[in-house]
Amino acid sequence: QVQLVESGGGLVQAGGSLRLSCAASGRSFSVYSMGWFRQAPGKEREFVGAVSWSGSTAYADSVKGRFTISKDNGKNTVYLQMNSLKPEDTAVYYCASRTGPYRGYSSKETDYDYWGQGTQVTVSS
Repeated sequence: QVQLVESGGGLVQAGGSLRLSCAASGRSFSVYSMGWFRQAPGKEREFVGAVSWSGSTAYADSVKGRFTISKDNGKNTVYLQMNSLKPEDTAVYYCASRTGPYRGYSSKETDYDYWGQGTQVTVSS
């Protein structure tokens, strides 16, 4: 049984930072690409960024230069470091595991088969 558990969300002022964690279990973490998505109230879920199984990363234009994704294969954990946060970053953040091993990252939700429960990030102005 694959499980993804996010943590690290909370309330932060604009300009502040948060680091989200996603702990994975149930599959060989090191050979799966991982993605981060978010869903703001009243909006559809959107791609934030992803890290491939080999360590390369990609980001949405809206977070590029402010957010950084990394992974620790020894801890089966992927991180989302969020700096210079803006009120428009307020959302529930989800991590997801890519369908199939040794596949590159993707920005499409349908390319991920397991999802975490989400963690709330609220940025006040």
